[in-house]
Amino acid sequence: MMQNFLKTVSIFSLFLSSIYLDTYKNINFNYYTQSQLKNTEFYRLDDVSPQDWTSQALQGLNNRYGCLSGYPDGLYRGSRTLSRYEFAASLKACLEGIERLLSQTETVTQDDLTILARLVQEFETELIELETRLSDLEEQVTVLEEQQFSTTTQLNGQVIFAVNAGGFEGDRIIDPKGVVLAEEDPQATFLFRAAFDFDTSFRGTDLLKIRVDTGSNGILDNATGLLEPNFGSILDISNSPPRDDIFGLGRVYYRFKASQNLSLTVGALIEALDFIDNNRYANLSFRDFSTESLVYNYVLFPINGIGAGAIADWKPGNGNLTFRALYIAANATNPSQNDSSFVPGLKAFTQLLYSNRSGNRGLFDDFYQGMLELEYTPSSQLTFRLIYSGGEVFDERFDAVGVNFEWAISSQFALFGRYGYSSFENTDFGDINPNYWMAGLSLFSLFTEGDRTGFAVGQPFIADQVGNSTQTNFELFYNYPINDYIQISPVIQIIDDAGNQGSNGTIFTGTFRTVFEF
Repeated sequence: MMQNFLKTVSIFSLFLSSIYLDTYKNINFNYYTQSQLKNTEFYRLDDVSPQDWTSQALQGLNNRYGCLSGYPDGLYRGSRTLSRYEFAASLKACLEGIERLLSQTETVTQDDLTILARLVQEFETELIELETRLSDLEEQVTVLEEQQFSTTTQLNGQVIFAVNAGGFEGDRIIDPKGVVLAEEDPQATFLFRAAFDFDTSFRGTDLLKIRVDTGSNGILDNATGLLEPNFGSILDISNSPPRDDIFGLGRVYYRFKASQNLSLTVGALIEALDFIDNNRYANLSFRDFSTESLVYNYVLFPINGIGAGAIADWKPGNGNLTFRALYIAANATNPSQNDSSFVPGLKAFTQLLYSNRSGNRGLFDDFYQGMLELEYTPSSQLTFRLIYSGGEVFDERFDAVGVNFEWAISSQFALFGRYGYSSFENTDFGDINPNYWMAGLSLFSLFTEGDRTGFAVGQPFIADQVGNSTQTNFELFYNYPINDYIQISPVIQIIDDAGNQGSNGTIFTGTFRTVFEF
């Protein structure tokens, strides 16, 4: 009798295992109402009430052998009516428990074995139907596995819509060299960006990133791109990189661990800001501040576009210190010499400083930038970064140093800031040493859970030789998460003494951005 019973348990174990799959995925009384259950295929069978002999028999077995684990929360709901599928799942748990007792030579009475056999026979119809359903599910899983996108690659996407409008006080806006940029307010615009990341891992600790992106008319799709294009007032989402409705590759690089604490990244299309000068509160322009010079240290990045290069990231002993080193060439795919054409990846202020200049291209010649960053995180609330940047643009040397800090004073309030000092040789204005600073605060969950409010002010290019005043940027934003995938955010920008020209009236712009992530 004992051997026959064990054989019966083995035969039915495969059938009963599917009960847990279907019962707890489709009929979980913790999450479904009775009205919802009546619409499910499983609810068509008769229920098992607490007064049925089956319920009483199973409860008795559990009391004697402690064999029933019951629902995922550890409870056996024998005091209320169960569906036959719920009951069958509970029966399976008891069968497995008694099978373990038998394998350990513990005593199970002949009467109880008879009760178990009778219960198995009672639910034979449900088991046969579940076998058919399990077979169908296995076929569907096979089809999904054959047709899935990839076993190694994950697709992530982001789409940004924004409406922007702005204007200025006074009669006109001029740039630092006195060139007239506008004599009337620009038109309102509707701008967009879309990016699709293909993230591939071959070993679990590496990453091959390929980004395909597009966007609207670059820096000219927003008011500040027309009114103040030189010192970082444009919307950062408009210039990362500019596409003008054309799809292109935005990232191509491979990141891997060279050792436990050292990561290396190499690629043909890398952006320095993905790795250097990050800040939890002023870094992601689709979530935080939109003004370009408020999301990174403006004088540290004369080359801030997509280029070829490499990055090393070392965290010795997995401690509080992190060292980063970066090299990037703005036009690495071009072998030309003394080329005066447009250089992708250069910031607008470098072309202002070196007008009508040319330079050599390629991986190791003129338009390159090297960076070092030391990051110190004494606690999860406080981080300091010390940064050096140096290289060449238009065959002229530049060097810069900067600091970056973030301080989460509480779970709802944070302070942050940056400072930079730089040196540019033989510019159109002579040898100059532009300074930069910004500071701000962020508030969290101010009106609803997960929202974010930020205010920042900064002066992106402090240089007596450039213009007759110093430009100051202000921004206030509020980011409201509709759900995990959609955010909306109104943004207000104010620019005083735009282009370092005291004669320029104050510029005001407003943006309403919507971000979709998937």
